[in-house]
Amino acid sequence: MTRIGITGHSKLSAESVPLVREALSAVLAPYENGDLVGVSCLARGADQIFAGVVLEAGGRLEVVLPSVDYREAKVKPHNLDQFDDLLMRSSLVRYMPHRTAGREAYEDANETVLGGIDRLVAVWDGQPADGRGGTGDAVEAARERGVPVDVVWPEGARRE
Repeated sequence: MTRIGITGHSKLSAESVPLVREALSAVLAPYENGDLVGVSCLARGADQIFAGVVLEAGGRLEVVLPSVDYREAKVKPHNLDQFDDLLMRSSLVRYMPHRTAGREAYEDANETVLGGIDRLVAVWDGQPADGRGGTGDAVEAARERGVPVDVVWPEGARRE
C-alpha cells in the first residue's frame, strides 16, 4: 500500500483545473493497482482535484480536516457539493483537535498528512509561501524528512 499526500494551491484558474487533473492522473498512474491511499485536507483547488483523481484511480481517500468548523467556516457555498461528495466517498475522516479553523489548525493538519505518507504530491508553481503553512513550506518540510516529493505544475497552469 502506498500512501500519497497532497499539498497545493487552492486558487487555481479555471483553465488550470483540467491541466492539473491530467498531470495528477499521470503521477498517480503507477499506483492504480488498488494499493493507493490518498491523504488530503480537501481544501478547494489542488486538494480536491487530487482527491477526485485518487478515487477515479480506484484508490482510497483519507481526509484530515483542520478543525471541527472547517466545512462551515471555510468551504464556500459554490464548493459545498463537491466537498461533501468527496467527504462522503472517503474511507476515513480525521479532525484535528481545533474547534475553529486558523493557521495553527492548518499547520497541525499539514503535519498529520506529512507524518502518515510515503510520498507527497505538490501542485506548486515553485514560489515561496506567503506566510507559514503554505505549499512551499509543506514541500520543504517533506524534503527535510526525506519524503519524496513530486512537483506538479503543468505548462499553462496559473493561480487566480
